[in-house]
Amino acid sequence: MTAPTSAAPVTPYATLLGFTRYVDRTGPTKATFVGGLRKQRASRHGFNPHGQFVKALKADVAFHTGGTHLAQVADLVKPRWRPLYEALVPGATTWLHSLGEPAGVDLAQTRDALAMLGDLPVKINPQFGVRYADGRAEAIRLHFDEAPPSEETTLATLHLMARHMDAVLPHAEPVLVDVRRGESHRMPADVKPEQVEQWLAGEAAAFRAIWSTAA
Repeated sequence: MTAPTSAAPVTPYATLLGFTRYVDRTGPTKATFVGGLRKQRASRHGFNPHGQFVKALKADVAFHTGGTHLAQVADLVKPRWRPLYEALVPGATTWLHSLGEPAGVDLAQTRDALAMLGDLPVKINPQFGVRYADGRAEAIRLHFDEAPPSEETTLATLHLMARHMDAVLPHAEPVLVDVRRGESHRMPADVKPEQVEQWLAGEAAAFRAIWSTAA
């Protein structure tokens, strides 16, 4: 009788959302969170409830419709997701209007990138980009949570996007949009990138260590 073969090891990996949520946690909740990510990756299960919402927002930017698609999207999703979408639409519409005249803003294509933080791969995946009539461009990452993004979440998200902007959307500025409040967050002028890099390298090393012990 042959011995049963063991399952292939699940290599450490994080999306930008997963890693920035991890750095926002403290103490034992970090280990619990990483364990959950590891199980999800092993099962390859994952569902994005915001997919149709992002499509509607992108359509309003692309077709210069100023919120028409957002206004309709809550009626198009399954009833279980309707309350979520209804909570998101007002803030997203506020943000859309903050961009200025719809005709002066176009949708820009972003590409995903793979960041290496030490030995930890992190997928950098903004939802889309916007390009203004004056040539400026922004790579947009959306924050959907009920609570506003913390300073740690904001800093980690913007730093990692900026670090790989040549691949994501060349010459663009990274922006984290707090969807529920319709607010844009940009990198503070006084931030020292080398200090952020050192902090994130330490967080990534701890993430890998927790991942290994969760096996």
